[in-house]
Amino acid sequence: MSLSKNGKKRVIVAVVGGHTCDAKVEQISIKLGELLAKVGVILVTGGLKGVMEAVSRGAKNRGGLTVGILPSEDKNAANPYVDIPIPTGLGYTRNTIVAGCADAVIALPGEYGTLSEIAFALNMKKPVIGLGSWTIPGVLEVKTAEEAVAKVLELTDGSKAKERSSNRKTS
Repeated sequence: MSLSKNGKKRVIVAVVGGHTCDAKVEQISIKLGELLAKVGVILVTGGLKGVMEAVSRGAKNRGGLTVGILPSEDKNAANPYVDIPIPTGLGYTRNTIVAGCADAVIALPGEYGTLSEIAFALNMKKPVIGLGSWTIPGVLEVKTAEEAVAKVLELTDGSKAKERSSNRKTS
């Protein structure tokens, strides 16, 4: 968790998935980003294209904060929806950082990079929610973006993040 300006903790969620995605996964990713921003979490991705760009775009649509942990040393490699690009120069090794900095991970369809992020998160005892991704022991499967966000809030005590988000709208 991270502290907000008022000193309250914010949930950090990593969304992992492929560098490319079809139109259906793109729409799910955008919706997921919007929902995560709505409840006030900080979004972390690998910062590139595909699922990473779509979920970041969704978060930005709703005023969310996005962080991209980039494989290269070039911060300009980040997709245009990343607020905070973090160039690492680590290649796929940066997947340990993506998984490690999050309170929970939501996995969408992807290939072996996505699988490695899931494995790192599980090894670190982080909750991993699967939304059409790899089906492996330890991954909690859901069917919709709404279910994924609800599960994250349940597993991270992020209900407090949701309450803070609601309070911001009424203040």
